[in-house]
Amino acid sequence: MSFLTAMQERYTTKKYDNTKKIDSEKIAELKEILRLSPSSINSQPWKFTFVSDTKTKKKFAEASFFNAPKITQCDTLVVFSRIDNIDAFEKQINNNLPEGAVGYYNNFLKDKPANEIKSWFSDQTYLALGVFLSACGVMNIDATPMEGIEPEKYNAILNDKNYTTLVGVCIGYRDKNDGNMPAKNPKSRLALDEVINSI
Repeated sequence: MSFLTAMQERYTTKKYDNTKKIDSEKIAELKEILRLSPSSINSQPWKFTFVSDTKTKKKFAEASFFNAPKITQCDTLVVFSRIDNIDAFEKQINNNLPEGAVGYYNNFLKDKPANEIKSWFSDQTYLALGVFLSACGVMNIDATPMEGIEPEKYNAILNDKNYTTLVGVCIGYRDKNDGNMPAKNPKSRLALDEVINSI
């Protein structure tokens, strides 16, 4: 499948077939794709948690408002978290990044207010989200990105004080009666000339 075709055919899945499972090889591939995702200065201020255990998914579902049914139906929930401990992040980059990258952080980011630095961490994590959703499309895996969750409750379940939850993504295979699939609800996007400029 071409990348363009994958983008034309992918959609936000609203209902999953809980009898269909993703092959372990594909899950492993998605994990590696996330590990390889791009970030500014190779900062990688993130963590990705794959949740397939039924009891644990139920806990996350209870902290997900109207998204709860998707989480219980899907094969796997992937939680995207960004680092929340700036000291831990600075230690990480000092240990792993080249001098030039660390210098960029020290010169342009380090002295900013904590909320701005953390916002930059979030920006990087959303880059990985875009890569992940695109990869799912190419691999014929259905996905549902969800900000309609309770991050503090997700954090309590994950119990990692250095990170905070940004978004959850259900992955699996669509139910044949999902009313949001393109055949039933055609994809709606702005016209090309409204979003693209060529100079």
